[in-house]
Amino acid sequence: MANTIHIPTPLRPFTDKQESVEVTGATVGELLADLTKKYEGLKKHLYTEEGRLRNFVNVYLNDEDIRYLQKEQTPVKAGDSLSIVPSVAGGAAGAVSPNPKAEAEEGNHGDRD
Repeated sequence: MANTIHIPTPLRPFTDKQESVEVTGATVGELLADLTKKYEGLKKHLYTEEGRLRNFVNVYLNDEDIRYLQKEQTPVKAGDSLSIVPSVAGGAAGAVSPNPKAEAEEGNHGDRD
């Protein structure tokens, strides 16, 4: 049974820059095992030394967080897709704007009122 795992940008160097990878398995855990078997460099980024999925790695099966399903034992069917989404730390304070010049200009408009 073939399934697709969507790879986030920071992990693509470990999958030969592929955005998605075809894997096989009957559960989420088996799909991830197949992925890390094909791309061994990913394993240390996804799993702890004890073999547990890292806390900051979120996995979604068809847009559903596996933590609220059966975790890695969640069954999959042909055509299901898995997305790996690393947690993003931080918040609004100290956030980096993709366009700081535009933000500065917007801030100046408020001074003209």
